[in-house]
Amino acid sequence: MLSWEFPPRGTGGIAAQVAGLSASLAAAGHEVVVLTIADRPAELSARPPDGVRVLRALVDLPWLPPAEVVTRVASANHGVTKLGARFAGDLAGWEPDVVHGHDWQLGWAADSLAARYGVPFVLTMHGTERVRHGGQLPLGHPTDINSIEWWLAFQAQRLIAPTRFVVEQLITGFELDLDHVVHIPNGIDPSLWRPAGRSSTAEGPRAPLVVSWGRVQYEKGFQVLSRAMHELRSRVPDIRSVIAGRGSYLPELQTQIDVEGVSDIVELPGFLDDADLRSLVHRCGCVVIPSLYEPFGIVALEALAAGAPLIVARTGGLAELVAGTHAGVTFEPGNPDDLADAIEQVLSNDDLATILVANARDLVERKYAWDAIARATVGVYADVASA
Repeated sequence: MLSWEFPPRGTGGIAAQVAGLSASLAAAGHEVVVLTIADRPAELSARPPDGVRVLRALVDLPWLPPAEVVTRVASANHGVTKLGARFAGDLAGWEPDVVHGHDWQLGWAADSLAARYGVPFVLTMHGTERVRHGGQLPLGHPTDINSIEWWLAFQAQRLIAPTRFVVEQLITGFELDLDHVVHIPNGIDPSLWRPAGRSSTAEGPRAPLVVSWGRVQYEKGFQVLSRAMHELRSRVPDIRSVIAGRGSYLPELQTQIDVEGVSDIVELPGFLDDADLRSLVHRCGCVVIPSLYEPFGIVALEALAAGAPLIVARTGGLAELVAGTHAGVTFEPGNPDDLADAIEQVLSNDDLATILVANARDLVERKYAWDAIARATVGVYADVASA
């Protein structure tokens, strides 16, 4: 399995998903080797998930400008390909049965290693560059990345997509056959998000606290939440919000919060470790995921597992996650007034919050637990191997 992001490197959903899937496959008795990259020497000795071999290629390319994204990625693929070939050479007689890549960054290496060993190449596309840009591809890196994704879509024997929304985008955007793309949702370990000492969800009074977290990028929509908070401060007594995470949009978000006049009720603490984040979610009044675009939304799944009333933008994988489940409330993407109404509704209606939490618990345990995700993924491996 190859992934550009893998713990401790990477704070996004892909890192968590590859770690969870690899650990679950290993627990089921499969031999799993993960190839990834490292930015710092200290990452080379990071502890892997139980039963999983993790090989990290140190990528330190100061002679390449940081802006040359595709060039740096190509150079990293060279290092990862050498790492994969050398590992198999060190273990005489060892070879993989399938190579599974995640997104485009290590796609060259995944395709090369699959060809080297004569085994199937499976690719999980967590999203596409065209959709990330609202269907329009600016010239430059987005166009380059789209071309790489297009090529990989046809190199792989099978594509896996985390939502039906992404399935549709792959089939229509890359003109693929229906049987070339398989829908397998992302997974989660519900036990990691339950409140300590309880078997299900948090109980007792909740503060009028609105929590959101993730990579702070424009498309994550945190600016929409800050505008909604401006409206809510006169409607919900003692309301406040915490937006946790790091990212390139953080300075602009802080500026907007100041302009909106909500810096006294909206906090940007930066990165929070797992314990602090979960403690915050267990006592909040609701979690808001305001993304303008989201192919899946692992943050939303984490909120469901933690037992927090959930509000999500009606877009992409977020809408699909809660559609017809009564496990969350939705609002129009980019509409701060609609979001403010949804937040007020959840914070002021205890019965609604209780229903949302109960339905969320059932949904997570039934559909998104890791053992179910691993079984479905092994089914794809077996299918391409037999073909």
